[in-house]
Amino acid sequence: MIDIINIGMDIGLLGILLASAVLILRSGNLLAITLLSTVYSLSICALFVIMDAVDVAFTEAAVGAGIFTVLILAVIKHKDESLAPRWPSAISIVLGLGLGVLLIVGTLDMSMYGNPLAPAHLHLAPRFLGQSGTETGIPNVVTSVLASYRGYDTLGEVVVIFTAGLAVLLLLSPATTGTGRQLENQQNQTWLPATNPILKTALLRVIPLVLLFALYVQFHGDYGPGGGFQAGVIFGAGFITYGLLCGSKRLLAVLSERWIIIGMAAGMLIYAGTGLAAMWRGGNFLDYSALAETPTAGQHVGILLIELGVGVTVAFTMISLFICFSRNQD
Repeated sequence: MIDIINIGMDIGLLGILLASAVLILRSGNLLAITLLSTVYSLSICALFVIMDAVDVAFTEAAVGAGIFTVLILAVIKHKDESLAPRWPSAISIVLGLGLGVLLIVGTLDMSMYGNPLAPAHLHLAPRFLGQSGTETGIPNVVTSVLASYRGYDTLGEVVVIFTAGLAVLLLLSPATTGTGRQLENQQNQTWLPATNPILKTALLRVIPLVLLFALYVQFHGDYGPGGGFQAGVIFGAGFITYGLLCGSKRLLAVLSERWIIIGMAAGMLIYAGTGLAAMWRGGNFLDYSALAETPTAGQHVGILLIELGVGVTVAFTMISLFICFSRNQD
């Protein structure tokens, strides 16, 4: 009975994904497309939860359904929300179907989902599940894998996030867009109806709770779902909400653009500095075992530090993206 319910939920969610994708293609309203994209993201989030990938679902909900929606709304604000609906061209359909066929063929060599004889379940999973707790002192295996065993990979991801944020700053900066000091001279325009004081007051009271929850996710990621990526997005969402309610000028009065840029770089430096500290104490780069008297304690300290670096870079990058988009509104 439980298997039938699970299969029904999977089919239902896949149906929502397919319907959302078709409606996005046929919709002629940018606001509707944005909301449908949010539905698509939340459906994928639910599928991740069903597959026990809670950490990935956490990130998808925060980024895909949260920050993504806000930034897209920032782009279409004060713009023409109409878009002539049309089917894609024949070439686009052929290329899309061809790519889909190639992706399906590429999955034929993969093990079936949940197959206990898959290589990952025979080698990697027993290794991590059986030994990561004693080697790193981190109960959450996902955190120990991402922050310790795959520390170089995660550092690369942080560099990519920082580089992407820096590229957006360069592309949308006043010097490149010709706006001069537009943000400082324009009216401190809010993004939500100013005639609704109840909504504004309620949301302002929620922001401290959002920031508190971000800190919980940041420093509880070693025991449960969470960590630097999720916490950074949630922390950034708190400041972005303040910018939506009170305007970009008020946000920059609380957190200047100079400190936003410094924060983007500081998180990456915390991460890389942790690896250099390990080398200074006689270990290898990102070998946290050398950071404390015992290897397990060193791993725990190192993971907490690099997760903090990830959270700082992600948070300030999200805020910088919002500032860039809001600066260039009419």
